[in-house]
Amino acid sequence: MKRFLAAVFCMALFCSLTGCKSTGESSAEFYAMDTTMNVTAYGTGAKSAVSETQAEVDRLEALLSRTRSDSEVSAINSGAADAPVAVSIETAGLLNAAWSYSHTTNGAFDITIAPVVSAWGFTTDHYQVPTQPALDALLNAVDYTGVLVEGISSSSARVTLRKGQAVDLGGIAKGYASDCVEAILSENGVERAMASLGGNIYVRGTKPDGSAWRVGVQDPDRSGGFVGVLSLSDAFAVTSGGYQRYFEQDGKRYHHIIDPATGYPAESGLTSVTIVADGNKTETPNTPGNGTMCDAFSTAMFVMGEEKAAEFWRSGAYNFQMVLVTEDGRVLVTDGLADKFEQEDGSGYAYETISRTPS
Repeated sequence: MKRFLAAVFCMALFCSLTGCKSTGESSAEFYAMDTTMNVTAYGTGAKSAVSETQAEVDRLEALLSRTRSDSEVSAINSGAADAPVAVSIETAGLLNAAWSYSHTTNGAFDITIAPVVSAWGFTTDHYQVPTQPALDALLNAVDYTGVLVEGISSSSARVTLRKGQAVDLGGIAKGYASDCVEAILSENGVERAMASLGGNIYVRGTKPDGSAWRVGVQDPDRSGGFVGVLSLSDAFAVTSGGYQRYFEQDGKRYHHIIDPATGYPAESGLTSVTIVADGNKTETPNTPGNGTMCDAFSTAMFVMGEEKAAEFWRSGAYNFQMVLVTEDGRVLVTDGLADKFEQEDGSGYAYETISRTPS
């Protein structure tokens, strides 16, 4: 078995800062949450914001990581079945948001998939194809409705799991981190910034020259290539794709996005999903916002596949846009992004627009 990483990021920023540097620019690159992260900010509060951002991401990793024995998530997973585990209001709030996203996507996103992900080796990088009996046994405990979150409005938040369950917030932790970064930048008065948190992109305002940030949507079949470029300002953009992390065994590729219904890597006909939403969240710090939503829905739409994802978007229950890349060589862009998406000449893809009213 051999692991391949198509790129450090599933999205890339196309901002050439040559000739557009401004006073007060500050940037940092660091490793956290199992990926490389980059933050650049401009203005009088930029230096403080960048420093606080790195510290905040480190704090969140210590709080939410499933692989750190001292995290609150590990405490939840190691607790006795049906026994409440005390957690912070913040962790409880994020779990409650995850429960809501699991419910609204009919389980296409499910934080209790953790034991199945571990069975495939994606937690430890010791990859294997689990036996069907092993998967069947683990799937009995994959059910987000078994997660009970209580006391969010009080000072005694607690979480209870059923027997055999474990939660993994890896599917939304970086999205939540981008929400927290947005709050930090706002608190420091930063009006122009970009944060790339391992495929979770947040752009604030415009580039120093006044133009929109250019965010490339990676071609899943071509390392370093792109299917198009999004021009964004004040936005979150998150991509999930089967090309990001996978292994091969006996000539078959197995990627890390597991379908909670089958326990196997999702076979939905999609190779990547990019979710885009407004970058101005609520004024309440350390609460899930659109960054968290984009992270959850990028996974859920990938699992759903083209038709169900389009149907979910058309429902209007949540305010987001998306770019879908299909196995049969099409790039589908929702109409709210049509004027912000630049097709890649010579990519070989056929481009289509998804409208609110299906044709």
